[in-house]
Amino acid sequence: MLKLTFGHGDWIVVCDGARALFIENAGDEKFPNFSTMEAREEDHESVHTPHGEGPGRVYESVGSARSAVESTNPKERAETEFLEEIGARLETSAASGKIPKLHIVAPPRALGVLRHTYGPAVRRVLGHEVAKDFVTTPVHEIERLLTGDAPGTG
Repeated sequence: MLKLTFGHGDWIVVCDGARALFIENAGDEKFPNFSTMEAREEDHESVHTPHGEGPGRVYESVGSARSAVESTNPKERAETEFLEEIGARLETSAASGKIPKLHIVAPPRALGVLRHTYGPAVRRVLGHEVAKDFVTTPVHEIERLLTGDAPGTG
């Protein structure tokens, strides 16, 4: 359990490659009150079906040797695009002054993709980065896990 603090109006974005929760702290540092502003979910169902005939083959220019070429994973590509859209939205919102402080909670791979999208506005307002997968966790439980506000922990 973490013991992080969140100011009034802070944004907490909890996401992975297919889902994102935009949460605002309606409370203050002493008494946080996480409230969902928006929830987004992308349907990557179509990327689970087989595409093509597997990896391609490359013929060497000299000799008769052939090599396999790694195919791009459509699911990973869709997840990366989704995270890039989230990053672009955060940059726009931060640049317009809508985000006083931004905190990101995402699995390590998703956090790595998001970091590449951070522009100057997001970097100015960036607070905590937490490498955890809490996207399917209820908001009240996310609040408890991030703030350490559990019975008997005070």
